[in-house]
Amino acid sequence: MSEKSYAHQQKLTEFIEHYSDGDGVHATSIPSLFLIYASDMAEPIYVVDEPSFCIIVQGEKEIWLGEEHFRFGVGKYLVTSVDSPVVGHIKASIDAPYLALKLGFAPSEVLEFLDDQEVRAAHRKSTRRAMFTGEVEPPLLDAVVRFAALLDNPKHIPKLAPLFKKEILYWILQGPYKDTLAQMALKGSKAFRIKKVIEYIIENVKHSFRIEELAEMANMSVAAFHRHFKLVTAMSPIQFQKQLRLQEARRLLLADSSDIANIAFRIGYESQSQFSREYSRMFGFPPKVDISRMKENSG
Repeated sequence: MSEKSYAHQQKLTEFIEHYSDGDGVHATSIPSLFLIYASDMAEPIYVVDEPSFCIIVQGEKEIWLGEEHFRFGVGKYLVTSVDSPVVGHIKASIDAPYLALKLGFAPSEVLEFLDDQEVRAAHRKSTRRAMFTGEVEPPLLDAVVRFAALLDNPKHIPKLAPLFKKEILYWILQGPYKDTLAQMALKGSKAFRIKKVIEYIIENVKHSFRIEELAEMANMSVAAFHRHFKLVTAMSPIQFQKQLRLQEARRLLLADSSDIANIAFRIGYESQSQFSREYSRMFGFPPKVDISRMKENSG
Protein backbone atom coordinates (compact mmCIF):
# COMPACT_ATOMS: atom_id res chain seq x y z
CA MET A 1 0.00 0.00 0.00
CA SER A 2 1.39 3.39 -0.99
CA GLU A 3 1.96 6.15 1.56
CA LYS A 4 -0.97 8.13 0.14
CA SER A 5 -3.32 5.12 0.23
CA TYR A 6 -2.28 4.40 3.82
CA ALA A 7 -3.04 8.01 4.75
CA HIS A 8 -6.46 7.71 3.10
CA GLN A 9 -7.19 4.51 5.05
CA GLN A 10 -6.25 6.25 8.29
CA LYS A 11 -8.50 9.19 7.44
CA LEU A 12 -11.47 6.88 6.79
CA THR A 13 -10.74 5.10 10.07
CA GLU A 14 -10.95 8.44 11.89
CA PHE A 15 -14.26 9.32 10.21
CA ILE A 16 -15.86 5.98 11.10
CA GLU A 17 -14.65 6.00 14.69
CA HIS A 18 -15.71 9.61 15.18
CA TYR A 19 -19.17 9.39 13.64
CA SER A 20 -20.12 5.91 14.91
CA ASP A 21 -21.85 5.60 18.26
CA GLY A 22 -20.77 2.08 19.17
CA ASP A 23 -21.50 -1.14 17.29
CA GLY A 24 -23.97 -1.05 14.44
CA VAL A 25 -24.79 0.45 11.08
CA HIS A 26 -24.95 4.24 11.43
CA ALA A 27 -26.75 6.61 9.09
CA THR A 28 -24.94 9.89 8.45
CA SER A 29 -25.84 13.43 7.43
CA ILE A 30 -24.90 12.45 3.87
CA PRO A 31 -27.85 10.80 2.12
CA SER A 32 -27.28 7.07 1.41
CA LEU A 33 -23.94 6.97 3.27
CA PHE A 34 -23.65 4.56 6.21
CA LEU A 35 -20.76 3.83 8.56
CA ILE A 36 -20.35 0.34 10.02
CA TYR A 37 -18.59 -0.37 13.31
CA ALA A 38 -18.43 -3.84 14.87
CA SER A 39 -16.26 -4.93 17.77
CA ASP A 40 -17.80 -8.35 18.48
CA MET A 41 -19.52 -10.23 15.66
CA ALA A 42 -19.23 -13.94 16.37
CA GLU A 43 -22.77 -14.57 15.06
CA PRO A 44 -23.43 -14.82 11.32
CA ILE A 45 -25.38 -11.87 9.90
CA TYR A 46 -28.55 -12.57 7.91
CA VAL A 47 -29.67 -9.56 5.92
CA VAL A 48 -31.11 -8.42 2.60
CA ASP A 49 -28.34 -6.42 0.95
CA GLU A 50 -29.68 -3.49 -1.05
CA PRO A 51 -27.86 -2.04 -4.07
CA SER A 52 -24.72 -0.56 -2.59
CA PHE A 53 -20.96 -0.07 -2.68
CA CYS A 54 -19.06 -1.16 0.43
CA ILE A 55 -15.40 -0.56 1.23
CA ILE A 56 -13.69 -2.13 4.24
CA VAL A 57 -11.34 0.12 6.17
CA GLN A 58 -10.35 -2.41 8.84
CA GLY A 59 -11.06 -6.11 9.25
CA GLU A 60 -12.46 -8.72 6.91
CA LYS A 61 -15.88 -9.94 5.84
CA GLU A 62 -17.19 -13.13 4.27
CA ILE A 63 -20.53 -13.26 2.46
CA TRP A 64 -22.54 -16.17 1.13
CA LEU A 65 -24.95 -15.37 -1.67
CA GLY A 66 -26.79 -18.60 -2.26
CA GLU A 67 -24.13 -21.04 -3.42
CA GLU A 68 -21.42 -18.40 -3.95
CA HIS A 69 -18.86 -17.27 -1.40
CA PHE A 70 -17.15 -13.85 -1.32
CA ARG A 71 -14.31 -12.73 0.93
CA PHE A 72 -12.98 -9.20 1.01
CA GLY A 73 -10.93 -6.98 3.28
CA VAL A 74 -8.83 -3.82 3.22
CA GLY A 75 -8.05 -2.78 -0.34
CA LYS A 76 -11.17 -4.46 -1.75
CA TYR A 77 -14.73 -3.33 -2.31
CA LEU A 78 -18.02 -5.18 -2.66
CA VAL A 79 -20.85 -4.07 -4.92
CA THR A 80 -24.40 -5.42 -4.71
CA SER A 81 -26.51 -4.38 -7.69
CA VAL A 82 -29.90 -5.87 -6.75
CA ASP A 83 -31.65 -6.65 -3.44
CA SER A 84 -30.12 -9.94 -2.26
CA PRO A 85 -30.61 -12.08 0.87
CA VAL A 86 -27.12 -12.89 2.13
CA VAL A 87 -25.33 -14.48 5.06
CA GLY A 88 -22.28 -12.59 6.31
CA HIS A 89 -19.54 -13.16 8.86
CA ILE A 90 -17.29 -10.40 10.13
CA LYS A 91 -13.87 -10.76 11.73
CA ALA A 92 -13.77 -8.23 14.57
CA SER A 93 -12.60 -7.69 18.14
CA ILE A 94 -12.60 -4.88 20.68
CA ASP A 95 -8.92 -4.24 19.94
CA ALA A 96 -9.41 -4.41 16.16
CA PRO A 97 -13.02 -3.54 15.30
CA TYR A 98 -14.46 -4.06 11.85
CA LEU A 99 -14.82 -0.69 10.11
CA ALA A 100 -16.57 -0.15 6.80
CA LEU A 101 -18.23 2.52 4.71
CA LYS A 102 -21.35 1.72 2.70
CA LEU A 103 -22.91 3.84 -0.03
CA GLY A 104 -26.37 2.99 -1.33
CA PHE A 105 -27.24 3.69 -4.94
CA ALA A 106 -29.91 2.95 -7.52
CA PRO A 107 -28.79 0.93 -10.57
CA SER A 108 -30.40 3.61 -12.73
CA GLU A 109 -27.78 6.09 -11.48
CA VAL A 110 -25.17 4.42 -13.68
CA LEU A 111 -27.07 5.14 -16.90
CA GLU A 112 -25.72 8.66 -17.35
CA PHE A 113 -22.19 7.24 -17.66
CA LEU A 114 -23.03 4.93 -20.57
CA ASP A 115 -22.90 5.93 -24.21
CA ASP A 116 -24.91 4.22 -26.94
CA GLN A 117 -22.11 1.85 -27.84
CA GLU A 118 -21.70 0.72 -24.23
CA VAL A 119 -25.44 0.22 -23.90
CA ARG A 120 -25.50 -2.00 -26.99
CA ALA A 121 -22.48 -3.95 -25.72
CA ALA A 122 -24.10 -4.53 -22.31
CA HIS A 123 -27.25 -5.86 -23.99
CA ARG A 124 -25.16 -8.40 -25.91
CA LYS A 125 -23.25 -9.67 -22.87
CA SER A 126 -24.39 -12.73 -20.95
CA THR A 127 -26.22 -12.19 -17.66
CA ARG A 128 -23.88 -11.53 -14.73
CA ARG A 129 -23.98 -12.16 -10.99
CA ALA A 130 -25.53 -9.24 -9.07
CA MET A 131 -22.67 -9.16 -6.55
CA PHE A 132 -18.96 -8.71 -7.15
CA THR A 133 -15.72 -7.63 -5.48
CA GLY A 134 -12.98 -5.47 -6.93
CA GLU A 135 -9.69 -3.75 -6.14
CA VAL A 136 -9.87 -0.25 -4.66
CA GLU A 137 -7.73 1.73 -7.09
CA PRO A 138 -6.20 5.08 -5.95
CA PRO A 139 -8.68 7.34 -7.83
CA LEU A 140 -11.63 5.48 -6.27
CA LEU A 141 -10.15 5.65 -2.77
CA ASP A 142 -9.44 9.36 -3.21
CA ALA A 143 -13.07 9.98 -4.24
CA VAL A 144 -14.37 8.02 -1.22
CA VAL A 145 -12.22 10.03 1.18
CA ARG A 146 -13.41 13.36 -0.24
CA PHE A 147 -16.99 12.13 -0.05
CA ALA A 148 -16.63 11.09 3.62
CA ALA A 149 -14.82 14.34 4.44
CA LEU A 150 -18.08 16.19 3.82
CA LEU A 151 -19.18 14.90 7.24
CA ASP A 152 -16.83 17.52 8.70
CA ASN A 153 -18.26 20.20 6.39
CA PRO A 154 -22.03 19.66 6.39
CA LYS A 155 -22.84 22.97 4.71
CA HIS A 156 -21.28 21.59 1.49
CA ILE A 157 -23.21 18.30 1.51
CA PRO A 158 -26.24 19.41 -0.57
CA LYS A 159 -24.07 20.63 -3.46
CA LEU A 160 -21.04 18.36 -3.36
CA ALA A 161 -22.33 15.00 -2.11
CA PRO A 162 -24.23 14.22 -5.35
CA LEU A 163 -21.13 15.11 -7.39
CA PHE A 164 -18.76 13.00 -5.30
CA LYS A 165 -21.21 10.08 -5.37
CA LYS A 166 -21.25 10.27 -9.16
CA GLU A 167 -17.46 10.25 -9.17
CA ILE A 168 -17.40 7.09 -7.03
CA LEU A 169 -19.81 5.36 -9.42
CA TYR A 170 -17.74 6.57 -12.35
CA TRP A 171 -14.57 4.96 -11.01
CA ILE A 172 -16.39 1.69 -10.23
CA LEU A 173 -17.58 1.66 -13.83
CA GLN A 174 -13.97 1.96 -15.01
CA GLY A 175 -13.34 -1.48 -13.54
CA PRO A 176 -14.13 -4.88 -15.08
CA TYR A 177 -17.78 -4.96 -13.96
CA LYS A 178 -19.32 -2.15 -16.02
CA ASP A 179 -21.58 -4.61 -17.86
CA THR A 180 -22.88 -6.06 -14.58
CA LEU A 181 -24.10 -2.67 -13.40
CA ALA A 182 -25.29 -1.63 -16.84
CA GLN A 183 -27.44 -4.73 -17.30
CA MET A 184 -29.30 -4.08 -14.05
CA ALA A 185 -30.16 -0.56 -15.20
CA LEU A 186 -31.06 -1.17 -18.84
CA LYS A 187 -34.76 -1.68 -19.40
CA GLY A 188 -35.35 -4.73 -21.55
CA SER A 189 -32.12 -6.50 -20.64
CA LYS A 190 -32.49 -9.99 -19.18
CA ALA A 191 -30.85 -8.89 -15.91
CA PHE A 192 -33.24 -5.93 -15.62
CA ARG A 193 -36.23 -8.22 -16.11
CA ILE A 194 -34.90 -10.55 -13.41
CA LYS A 195 -34.46 -7.51 -11.14
CA LYS A 196 -38.12 -6.59 -11.59
CA VAL A 197 -39.17 -10.14 -10.66
CA ILE A 198 -36.93 -9.97 -7.58
CA GLU A 199 -38.67 -6.74 -6.54
CA TYR A 200 -42.03 -8.48 -7.02
CA ILE A 201 -40.98 -11.44 -4.84
CA ILE A 202 -39.75 -9.12 -2.09
CA GLU A 203 -42.96 -7.08 -2.12
CA ASN A 204 -45.08 -10.26 -2.05
CA VAL A 205 -42.82 -12.47 0.03
CA LYS A 206 -45.62 -14.22 1.96
CA HIS A 207 -47.53 -15.20 -1.18
CA SER A 208 -46.89 -18.44 -3.04
CA PHE A 209 -46.18 -18.28 -6.75
CA ARG A 210 -45.79 -20.56 -9.72
CA ILE A 211 -42.53 -20.41 -11.66
CA GLU A 212 -44.57 -20.10 -14.85
CA GLU A 213 -46.08 -16.84 -13.56
CA LEU A 214 -42.68 -15.36 -12.78
CA ALA A 215 -41.28 -16.48 -16.13
CA GLU A 216 -44.18 -14.78 -17.90
CA MET A 217 -43.53 -11.62 -15.90
CA ALA A 218 -39.92 -11.69 -17.12
CA ASN A 219 -41.05 -12.47 -20.67
CA MET A 220 -38.94 -15.63 -20.72
CA SER A 221 -39.47 -19.35 -21.06
CA VAL A 222 -39.46 -21.23 -17.76
CA ALA A 223 -36.06 -22.75 -18.50
CA ALA A 224 -34.52 -19.41 -19.50
CA PHE A 225 -36.03 -17.62 -16.51
CA HIS A 226 -34.71 -20.21 -14.06
CA ARG A 227 -31.24 -20.04 -15.64
CA HIS A 228 -31.01 -16.24 -15.65
CA PHE A 229 -32.45 -15.92 -12.13
CA LYS A 230 -29.74 -18.22 -10.82
CA LEU A 231 -27.06 -16.38 -12.81
CA VAL A 232 -28.07 -13.14 -11.07
CA THR A 233 -28.74 -14.43 -7.54
CA ALA A 234 -26.89 -17.78 -7.24
CA MET A 235 -30.25 -19.19 -6.07
CA SER A 236 -33.44 -20.56 -7.50
CA PRO A 237 -36.57 -18.38 -7.10
CA ILE A 238 -37.86 -20.75 -4.40
CA GLN A 239 -34.59 -20.62 -2.45
CA PHE A 240 -34.56 -16.84 -2.80
CA GLN A 241 -38.07 -16.50 -1.38
CA LYS A 242 -37.34 -18.98 1.41
CA GLN A 243 -34.35 -16.96 2.62
CA LEU A 244 -36.43 -13.77 2.55
CA ARG A 245 -39.24 -15.42 4.52
CA LEU A 246 -36.98 -16.90 7.17
CA GLN A 247 -35.05 -13.66 7.66
CA GLU A 248 -38.34 -11.81 8.12
CA ALA A 249 -39.57 -14.51 10.53
CA ARG A 250 -36.46 -14.12 12.66
CA ARG A 251 -36.92 -10.35 12.77
CA LEU A 252 -40.55 -10.75 13.86
CA LEU A 253 -39.68 -13.39 16.46
CA LEU A 254 -37.04 -11.15 18.01
CA ALA A 255 -39.75 -8.54 18.48
CA ASP A 256 -42.35 -11.03 19.76
CA SER A 257 -41.54 -14.72 20.13
CA SER A 258 -44.82 -15.61 21.86
CA ASP A 259 -46.65 -17.08 18.89
CA ILE A 260 -44.48 -19.01 16.45
CA ALA A 261 -47.48 -20.47 14.60
CA ASN A 262 -48.91 -17.02 13.92
CA ILE A 263 -45.60 -15.67 12.64
CA ALA A 264 -45.11 -18.71 10.43
CA PHE A 265 -48.53 -18.04 8.92
CA ARG A 266 -47.82 -14.33 8.50
CA ILE A 267 -44.77 -15.00 6.34
CA GLY A 268 -46.54 -17.54 4.14
CA TYR A 269 -46.11 -20.95 5.78
CA GLU A 270 -49.18 -23.16 6.14
CA SER A 271 -47.37 -25.72 8.32
CA GLN A 272 -45.64 -24.77 11.56
CA SER A 273 -43.62 -27.99 11.49
CA GLN A 274 -42.30 -27.21 8.01
CA PHE A 275 -41.46 -23.68 9.13
CA SER A 276 -39.56 -24.98 12.18
CA ARG A 277 -37.62 -27.49 10.06
CA GLU A 278 -36.58 -24.89 7.51
CA TYR A 279 -35.82 -22.31 10.21
CA SER A 280 -33.56 -24.82 12.01
CA ARG A 281 -31.83 -25.70 8.75
CA MET A 282 -31.04 -22.06 8.01
CA PHE A 283 -30.17 -20.71 11.46
CA GLY A 284 -28.93 -23.87 13.19
CA PHE A 285 -31.51 -23.89 16.00
CA PRO A 286 -35.30 -24.27 16.35
CA PRO A 287 -37.11 -20.91 16.50
CA LYS A 288 -37.64 -20.66 20.28
CA VAL A 289 -34.11 -21.82 21.10
CA ASP A 290 -32.58 -19.48 18.53
CA ILE A 291 -34.48 -16.40 19.70
CA SER A 292 -33.80 -17.14 23.38
CA ARG A 293 -30.11 -17.61 22.62
CA MET A 294 -29.90 -14.36 20.63
CA LYS A 295 -31.65 -12.35 23.33
CA GLU A 296 -29.29 -13.72 25.98
CA ASN A 297 -26.26 -12.87 23.85
CA SER A 298 -27.50 -9.34 23.18
CA GLY A 299 -28.29 -8.82 26.84
